[in-house]
Amino acid sequence: MKLSFALALGAATLPMVASAADLIDATPRIAVMSAFEPEWQVLLKDLEGAQEHKLMGRRFVTGKLGGKDVVLFLSGVSMVNAAMTTQQAIDHFSIKAIVFSGIAGGVDPGLSIGDVVVSDQWGQYLEAIFARETDGKFAVPPFLDTQFPNYGMIYPNETEVLREGIDKPEDRFWFPVDGKLLETAKAVASSVTLEKCAGEGKCLAHEPKIVVGGNGVSGQAFVDNKAFREFTYATFKARVLDMESAATAHVAYVNKVPFIAFRSLSDLAGGGEGANEMGVFFALASANSAKVVEAFVAKLP
Repeated sequence: MKLSFALALGAATLPMVASAADLIDATPRIAVMSAFEPEWQVLLKDLEGAQEHKLMGRRFVTGKLGGKDVVLFLSGVSMVNAAMTTQQAIDHFSIKAIVFSGIAGGVDPGLSIGDVVVSDQWGQYLEAIFARETDGKFAVPPFLDTQFPNYGMIYPNETEVLREGIDKPEDRFWFPVDGKLLETAKAVASSVTLEKCAGEGKCLAHEPKIVVGGNGVSGQAFVDNKAFREFTYATFKARVLDMESAATAHVAYVNKVPFIAFRSLSDLAGGGEGANEMGVFFALASANSAKVVEAFVAKLP
């Protein structure tokens, strides 16, 4: 009697679920997103016809960039924020492609601060099994599989992914960048000259370069550790490491929206000789990434 009453009450008070999200703007647009404030300032000041929209406390700014209809927004730092805001943009705007512009930690020893990397796939390195330690050795439960070597107790692992057209979940670590967008990135790479100075007395000794291709990884940690940087390069052949791109790539993959990320190195993720370099070079890296993104957007059909 009480159970039946409770079930009836629950059924009566459940909220209605909308079949589709309400569009704020129906114009087909390129989503250009960054993680935190300095990364999008260069893009925002070059936006023409800016119109601001608020959604769940976030600013989404529509307008034209490089002659193309875009919507600019900040994801917020971290994987959860990136996934959430990417899905919000897809649900409430007519998004035809997603472009991420931001900074990252360099992992590939062949890269330097200021370089811009456009990876062709992204993985989530902290999607992992934390293994049990017995007599100084780590081992994962026998019912779990791993495809990567471990870093102590951390065994990177695939994640389960569902999307329309797939009957059952697939296990996936790498999320691909769109091939056509990658070709456009290659086409503009030789035409952009990157900045090398972050202010008086803060100039790089080398000329920054644009590198298209290779792997990128993302996770919920700010990495400033030489040993883990070396592990990340050896394990994933990663060129860069950040806190948002793979989450955005995951959401784009599930929604079947073309995705690409441009990441400029603000630091070496613990691989430098002195203190972490981000505090000095984040503005330079942000500007370099934005500069390439603007050229890329202008080049798009």
